[in-house]
Amino acid sequence: MQTSEKSFSVPAKLYRIGEIVQHTPFTRQTIHNYTTMGLIQESNWTQGGHRLYDASVFERLWQIQEMRKTKSLTEIRELLSSPNAAAATPRP
Repeated sequence: MQTSEKSFSVPAKLYRIGEIVQHTPFTRQTIHNYTTMGLIQESNWTQGGHRLYDASVFERLWQIQEMRKTKSLTEIRELLSSPNAAAATPRP
């Protein structure tokens, strides 16, 4: 059997809001509100206009959940939008 020099790439999995709701403690409305506030960002849209999120949304939601224990959503938005946001937020 001869191997080919060409390869293919597997597209990244994108998640609809319903899938995120199934795997997190957040409601559909909360995901929508966090998107509107800029706490999380959609990666793409379906042709029907539904938001799609990449896997990084799960880490971001975990960060938000942890920060909600001591901070307001406004404070979280300010922290996450700062240039040092990745370094300032603990990871699971």
